[in-house]
Amino acid sequence: MLFGKAWLEALVLAILLGMFIRTFRAPGEAFQPGIDFSGRFLLEISVVLLGATVSAASLLAVGPGLVAGILLLVGVSLISSFGIGRLLGLPFRMALLVACGNSICGNSAIAAVAPIIRADGEDVAASIAFTAVLGVFVVLGLPFLGLVSGMSGSTFGAFAGLTVYAVPQVVAATAPLGLLAVQTGTVVKLVRVLMLGPVCFGLSLLAPLFPGQDMNVSNAGRAPSGIFRFVPWFILGFLGMVCCRSFGLLPPFLIEPIGQAATVLTVISMGALGLGVNMRSVAKAGPRVMCTVVLSLLTLGGISYTLLAVLHFQG
Repeated sequence: MLFGKAWLEALVLAILLGMFIRTFRAPGEAFQPGIDFSGRFLLEISVVLLGATVSAASLLAVGPGLVAGILLLVGVSLISSFGIGRLLGLPFRMALLVACGNSICGNSAIAAVAPIIRADGEDVAASIAFTAVLGVFVVLGLPFLGLVSGMSGSTFGAFAGLTVYAVPQVVAATAPLGLLAVQTGTVVKLVRVLMLGPVCFGLSLLAPLFPGQDMNVSNAGRAPSGIFRFVPWFILGFLGMVCCRSFGLLPPFLIEPIGQAATVLTVISMGALGLGVNMRSVAKAGPRVMCTVVLSLLTLGGISYTLLAVLHFQG
């Protein structure tokens, strides 16, 4: 307990336990399919189920001012993060990967953008390694900041949604401050995640103009086809569940069990995330990537705090 509230909840403890196990004994190859399944698919399912706890009224409560602010924040963050990376000597495409990951949704954005800009596989691996590790530390540290600063649940949720990389990480970071923080953070983060579509589309138009020779797209993985190339399927699933909740298609007695199931699946996923944190691969990526990611995140945090202050956001 800290300041009368739980700081390290099951979601965060699962990450720490996974990292602890990975540090002293890496799981064998036989466990890898299960870890991948838990860290990705179960995590995405938990986000879909979380939609049952959010009504359309809470989505509308975000307000047009904050929506416009989120659009501006993503644009400013993309430019500033890319500029930081280039100033620190990162290659063009790696700087762009870090900028997209930092500004939109972490590893998911990096994975979506990589084949579009023909990024090299090593650049993708280094970018993902640092954003994954830093994302874990943000999940661990952000609740402490919220409790110390005395932010309301809705204000802290909005701040977390503007700064934390992934939707499930927003859930983990906001859980210590209550359900209102979780719901606000998730909704704000979803608006930010939806910017992945326009950004990917814009980059696909600009990619032929980027410097350097074409890379082998297979090094970065294949891009999803259709609408899922721009909007992850679980985001559409989340919105579908929100619609079901809002139109009364979900019996009220099912909402709480669905929310509990989402929490359980997220705990499992966070444990898998911890098992995937390889500190050695992070160290190999080098100080320039580390400095770029950290400075970009600090810049994003500053912009987010300023945005909420200007809007006098109270949820």
